[in-house]
Formats: sequence, structure tokens, C-alpha cells
Amino acid sequence: MKKRKFLSTKTIALLSASALLLVGSTVGSTRAALTYYSENYAAQVEVSSIGVSLTENGEVVSSRDYSHKNDEWNETSGTLLADLQKDGKIIPGKKYDEELKVSNSGSIDSYVRVILTKSWKTPDGKKDTNLDPDWIELNLLTDNGWMIDESASTKERTVLYYSGIVGAGQETKPFADSLKINNEIGQQVKTETTTDKDGNKIINHVYKYNGYQFDLEAEVNAVQTHNAQDAIKSAWGVDVSVAADGTLSLQ
Repeated sequence: MKKRKFLSTKTIALLSASALLLVGSTVGSTRAALTYYSENYAAQVEVSSIGVSLTENGEVVSSRDYSHKNDEWNETSGTLLADLQKDGKIIPGKKYDEELKVSNSGSIDSYVRVILTKSWKTPDGKKDTNLDPDWIELNLLTDNGWMIDESASTKERTVLYYSGIVGAGQETKPFADSLKINNEIGQQVKTETTTDKDGNKIINHVYKYNGYQFDLEAEVNAVQTHNAQDAIKSAWGVDVSVAADGTLSLQ
């Protein structure tokens, strides 16, 4: 009697997004924070007027604004991709709306910077440095005033600057508009063959990255426009040029 073969394909319950965002300036490396001004220039600005927020698909995700009246920072913190995390699964190859902007929630003009970090984690929460961060495809927009600092960016980390002044109560153009996980991750399949007690062969197709998570973190910084070149150098450690109209460019 010929032994029968059974084919079993395990479904891929993939990618529980665990993107954390903006929970304060003293948190650990898995969190992101808003920084608001250079300490060297605190005396030259109305500190109570400093404020910055991050918006996701039109909604404020997190913000940090100083209240002079109460002498404290008013903060709201949230989680990126919260709507996608409701199911706990993201379909590889499917594009999701992910419009990200920065708004000036203070009352003085500012320049802003965003630092994005992408990484992968195994099902037990350990960072996987072998899986390509480029498979976390956040579509960045750089034709609307945003510019990437290539010298400070890596596969995991992208640094963006907004070239224009963000006026009080105004917001930037989007620096991202969609998110997709590269379909290649769902093609990584290995075949395992076992034999049951009756001698039947059972072939399992196992997805290599089943249960993996990805992290998408965003850090938003704001610097005053007063004495901008020195303030930015002090706060961010970069040399910039400022045109007569206030347009920022990297040196």
C-alpha cells in the first residue's frame, strides 16, 4: 500500500505593529520624544510659546506644549498605527493610508525635524537585525519641502528636515502618505516533512517570519527661528543655511 501524503499550509498571522510614539523626553530607546528648543537659547525666546504636535491621518497622535501659567509641559501621547493594530495583523503587499505631518501647536514660528526609526522583532520580542528594515515601506515625500539628511540616515534611521518656517498654528506638508510591508516577507516559506503514526507523510509549508512584529518610531523636534543657524547647530548639531525668505537648506 502506498503511503499517502497530506499537504498542510499554515496561514501567516503576520506583523503585529508595535510602533510607539512620543511619551516624554526621558523615556528609553523604544520610545520617541518631542524636544522643543535648545537650552542655549532658552533665554532668548518666550518659552511658554513653544509647542509641537505630530498628526496621523488628520488626528493628533502626540503633542508637547509648555504652559507658562502652570509652569509645566502639557503632553498627550499616543501610538502610531493604532487602527491597524486592532486586528493584530497586517497583510504584506497591501498599502495602508499613513499620512504623517508636524504641526506647530505653540505661538511662535519654528523649524522642525523628524527622526524615523524602523526595526523588526521576533515573536518573543527580540530585535532581529538580519531582516531588512527596507521591507517596512513608509512612503516618504520629499517634493513638498521635506528633505532627507542622507549623511545622518541609515537603513534603520531616517532624518528629515522641513525647509520652511512652520508658523504658529500651522502645519507642515505630509512627510509620509502610506505604509506597506514588502510582500517578499510573505514569500519566505520553508517546507517541513513529517510522518504520522500510520506512516503517512505530512508536508507543512511554514512561513519563516510568522508572528514577527515591526516597530515604527517617530521623534519630532522643534527649534525657534530666532538666530536659527546657531540655534539649530546647538540643538541638532547640524550646519544649515537660511535664505532671506527663511527657507532652510542643509550644508
